[in-house]
Amino acid sequence: MKMGYRKKSMLAGYAFAAPGMIFAVLYMGYPLLRSFYLSFTNYNFAFDSQPALCGLENYINMFKDSYFLDSFRNTAVFTLAFFPSLMILSLIIALLLDKGVKGSGIYRTCIFMSMVVPLSLTGIIFQWIFNNQYGLLNSVLTQIFGLKSWTHNWLGEGKWAMFSIIVVSLWKNMGMLVIFFMAGLANIPDDIIEAAKIDGSNSIQTTFRIILPNLKESYIVCGVWAIIQSVKVFEQPFVMTNGGPGTSTLVLYQYTWQNAFKYYEMGYASAIGYFMGIIILILSAINMFANRDKNVDEVKSKRKRKGVVSHAE
Repeated sequence: MKMGYRKKSMLAGYAFAAPGMIFAVLYMGYPLLRSFYLSFTNYNFAFDSQPALCGLENYINMFKDSYFLDSFRNTAVFTLAFFPSLMILSLIIALLLDKGVKGSGIYRTCIFMSMVVPLSLTGIIFQWIFNNQYGLLNSVLTQIFGLKSWTHNWLGEGKWAMFSIIVVSLWKNMGMLVIFFMAGLANIPDDIIEAAKIDGSNSIQTTFRIILPNLKESYIVCGVWAIIQSVKVFEQPFVMTNGGPGTSTLVLYQYTWQNAFKYYEMGYASAIGYFMGIIILILSAINMFANRDKNVDEVKSKRKRKGVVSHAE
């Protein structure tokens, strides 16, 4: 009787989980396996009837392709500037909002408002703001602050175009990380902070000795999310500069899209996509290793030592 009820419960659980599992297999599992196979083939889906196996040719040709090398370099520059800036600024804002600064409600609204604006629309709005001739930024710098020397062709010069894309990406993604960090701050017990204050710790000491070390899990979650956003940046350069001027803002994700849906080279595009996936996995692993909980490692090592001693006895 009990086994029958248990089996019915399991079948009911499988039935409820089945739609989600089917969706995951059809729209995630199959495309991953199919694209992995295509990465080892020459396949232009506009002209070729069937993929032709070519081994590692696509992966080797990537490092001979000047456009790929430019997009890889641009993605690396974007990641090195965007990732630490996003993490640090989001953490600072979360700390300030958590302390209940005056007008924090308005600040929360302004920060979180960027999350509800679609990325494509964000790119169009900032394309107008950064416009060289009639853009809002140059007008404000010239007419209000009198800083005409500070005006630039923000989207028409290579270094300023990448800088503009980084600024827009920070504005767009900061709200999400602030939420993650505030969730981590809410999980820190008040007793620990109160005990530190009783022991004579000031706000700066409490922040660096108590609060920041207790955000390890938030660093991992936020770090992985920020790494994915860094390597997979696409809409901002695509809408704002279309990879220009020249190839100064061409990024890996956009170059993958160009090969797949502009030149129809699905094999080569799949190889670049998997190369991006490997980069994300490596950077995520480094982030998780750097923010691992050392206390947990110490506990595990102590348990192992105790197990060795008890076994010897």
